[in-house]
Amino acid sequence: MNESYHPKLKQVIDNIDKVMIGKTKIAELSLVAILAEGHVLLEDVPGVGKTMMVRALAKSISAAFKRIQFTPDLLPSDVIGVSIYNPKLMEFQFRPGPIMGNIILADEINRTSPKTQSALLEGMEESSITMDGVTHKLDKPFFVMATQNPIEYEGTYPLPEAQLDRFLLKMKMGYPEMEEEMEVLTRAQKVPPIEDLQAVMTIDELRAIQKEIKEVFVDDTIKRYIVEIARRTRTHANVYLGASPRGSIALMKAAQAYAFLHNRDYLIPDDIQYLAPYVFSHRIILKSEAKYEGITTEEIVNTVISRIPIPVQKAVR
Repeated sequence: MNESYHPKLKQVIDNIDKVMIGKTKIAELSLVAILAEGHVLLEDVPGVGKTMMVRALAKSISAAFKRIQFTPDLLPSDVIGVSIYNPKLMEFQFRPGPIMGNIILADEINRTSPKTQSALLEGMEESSITMDGVTHKLDKPFFVMATQNPIEYEGTYPLPEAQLDRFLLKMKMGYPEMEEEMEVLTRAQKVPPIEDLQAVMTIDELRAIQKEIKEVFVDDTIKRYIVEIARRTRTHANVYLGASPRGSIALMKAAQAYAFLHNRDYLIPDDIQYLAPYVFSHRIILKSEAKYEGITTEEIVNTVISRIPIPVQKAVR
């Protein structure tokens, strides 16, 4: 879509582009997720810049950045924190873990056990964690960008469906083009651009925009379009389990953030068509025979979209 960006949000994307070469689309989708108060799952091979992307986003919005390196021996307490007895005060005191930040990089999340993976669940869904019966609220914004290696890599654990459903978007960065990778080498000879990156937005400004996004108008024809796509994923011949109502809500929220990013206060069908594969693909479970045939969930979503007439809106507010 040939549209202009929201002026303030364009500054954030331009800032990330100073560090990430040829990844404007990934920067845009990451920003959509944090604006919609969702989370992102990045699936890709090591070394393509996933960590750099999250650091650049955190620096651009002056957010507290924390990194959790998931390993097979990582414990839930290593994520959420632990209560330690203080002999002077004769009481237990909570020592917060790395989850207590604004932007969390959960690196290689599928290298740890499902029990530790689930330690992120409450924080991602409720914006709070519970330790020894006491609930601790997390600061807002709270945004998790988890990275995972492709599942065929050795030493990986599949993410449970409940965990996958907590991610607003799932995407891949991919390898850079030839010229882009040459530019990466050129920049690597100098001081890394990430070290000089300055914030272009405050946390308060981000919170204000998150509130504004909730007011982006969604016509009933667009809501019906979202629901129709979700329903057809559930009845597709190759699908064992389709997109849930939570997925429909996620798509609407992501589309509101995407529209706002592009300086609109209303949704259009193009928003839904563009975002649906990123929102629905990881929420769909294929039948075994479809997997053997090499069919992907992205193909399922795109096929469903192609078979549904594009809605015509009577009027846009």
